[in-house]
Amino acid sequence: MTLSPALPYPLYLDHIRAESRRFREVLATCDPDARVPSCPDWTAADLLWHLAGVQWFWARTVRTRPAPPSEDVLEPERPATYDGLLAALDEHSSSLVAELEAAGPDAAAWHWAPVQTVGTSYRRQAHEALIHRLDAEQTAGSVTPLDPALAADGVLELVDVMYGGDAPGWARFEPSEHLVRIDLTDRDAAIVVRPGMLLGTDPDTGEVHDGPHLYVVDEPDTAASAVVAGAAADLDAWLWNRRDAAGIAVSGDPAAYEAFRAAVSQPLD
Repeated sequence: MTLSPALPYPLYLDHIRAESRRFREVLATCDPDARVPSCPDWTAADLLWHLAGVQWFWARTVRTRPAPPSEDVLEPERPATYDGLLAALDEHSSSLVAELEAAGPDAAAWHWAPVQTVGTSYRRQAHEALIHRLDAEQTAGSVTPLDPALAADGVLELVDVMYGGDAPGWARFEPSEHLVRIDLTDRDAAIVVRPGMLLGTDPDTGEVHDGPHLYVVDEPDTAASAVVAGAAADLDAWLWNRRDAAGIAVSGDPAAYEAFRAAVSQPLD
């Protein structure tokens, strides 16, 4: 069974609230100078300010839709105290949910991802909060399970948006001969991807793209040559480089798996 591409939008809002609340709860009693295992250059205080800043940015982007972010807008100043950071998170998390809810998922809004709607931020910010909640728990040494349905959608978002997706108009996707199937063993679901290369130059930034990329194949006409299998939460955390590959099974053509790994091994914060 192919994985459904998204959760109901109100559920994304529920997850933003719940994951942000857990993130705060864990960091409120954490040593501000504790190192974040997945981002060792960050302290707990840095992690706290990172999510607060991300939620401020997207609350503002939704509020000023559909215009893209302006470089003239001053970002909020980082509070000098840890209590101030916690208060900033409270303010920006609340603002993000309020702006998303007021706009609704169908409203046009700028996003760096291809789908230019507020709904894209519903989904992206639910996963942003989820993964940084995991960062917070790993920092504090108190990890709790990821929601399986959200994690399954996170795997799809990773391969279809973060590491892949349709090539923009200025680029081309050169597919490999391989298909790789990702089996989410606890969800009775699978995602099939074709690794390849994305080539082109972004006319807005001048950035040259010449690297591995993935394309989700909705209706494959041939069998996958490699399979990556695991529980949704394990796969989501592994693809985000938040855990090792324990419990994740790989079978089939090593070349196909290596092409897949090349695409999903790029760093993500």
